[in-house]
Amino acid sequence: MEVKIGVQHANRELIVEVNDSVEAVEKMVAEAVGGGLLTLLDTKGRHIVVPGDKLAYVEIGGGVAGQVGFRH
Repeated sequence: MEVKIGVQHANRELIVEVNDSVEAVEKMVAEAVGGGLLTLLDTKGRHIVVPGDKLAYVEIGGGVAGQVGFRH
C-alpha cells in the first residue's frame, strides 16, 4: 500500500510502499502527531522516520501503479 507524507517546509512529499494495513498506519500517525515519531518500514526493509510535529499531511491509499495515459 502507498503512503504519501507531506513534511512541513519541504518541497516534496515522501512516497512509501508499506505492507501495513490502513488501520495500522492510521494508528502510527495518530500516535506521532501527539509528539512522537512516525516510523514506517517500507517493502524494501528501510525505516522511514518523520517527527510527528513536522507532519503536514499523510495520505494512505492503494495507489494506481502502472496506469499511464491521458483522460479525454
